[in-house]
Amino acid sequence: MESKLLRATTISVPSTPSCAFHRTTRKASISFNPTSDFAPKSNLSLQAHAASIESVPTKKRIDESDNLTLDHIRRSLVRQEDSIIFSLIERAQYCYNEDTYDPDAFSMDGFHGSLVEYMVGETERLHAKVGRYKSPDEHPFFPDGLPEPVLPPLQYPQALSKRIHYGKYVAEAKYQASPDSYKDAIIAQDKDKLMELLTYPEVEEAIKRRVDMKTKTYGQELVVTTKEHRTEPVYKINPSLVADLYSDWIMPLTKEVQVSYLLRRLD
Repeated sequence: MESKLLRATTISVPSTPSCAFHRTTRKASISFNPTSDFAPKSNLSLQAHAASIESVPTKKRIDESDNLTLDHIRRSLVRQEDSIIFSLIERAQYCYNEDTYDPDAFSMDGFHGSLVEYMVGETERLHAKVGRYKSPDEHPFFPDGLPEPVLPPLQYPQALSKRIHYGKYVAEAKYQASPDSYKDAIIAQDKDKLMELLTYPEVEEAIKRRVDMKTKTYGQELVVTTKEHRTEPVYKINPSLVADLYSDWIMPLTKEVQVSYLLRRLD
């Protein structure tokens, strides 16, 4: 049980819209692996030395600080909102290119699929070599056939980038704060009860409003004019679209990860 490996940590660390958001299941994976190492980091950085990788000590590095709290995690989630919003704004400047998603539009030796699948798959293979997917919140979209890391195993996560799988940290912090509230539902394997316990509509609404305000702030086009009258603000991306992405997809999927984690918490 990965939660038993750690004492805790702070973590800090993004999607690409076209005109609408679609949750695709084609070879995609938001899988939860309860057997993976769950040892978060606190402000640790991995420095690669040109010397020899074999000389790096393999002693387990476990952060034993007291940072696995909801306050620390919430601060990280708020920062991750910025990364997601900026990524959406960046994507919004490009038009939708249908051919890049068409598996029959390009021909590549030894590969059949879309150009996007090829680029994502090759990127994930590179990232896998440096141990990205050994972090408990990092999950590849194409997990089959990934190479093993060339770096020695580490017992703390690297820079975290997947906001949804951060739900495992949230679930652990909530459990530690009030274990008696969750034990009966975990023992009964009651997914609906756990989902009910994890759902706070007022918090979710506050997150949605905050994301909407951030998008309006970060995504507003700056118009310099000598005219006295003010024009209506123009946004690089529709703020309500980003807020809906959070409320309809990111937060529900995060809670699914939390439920999956808690179902195995007592193993």
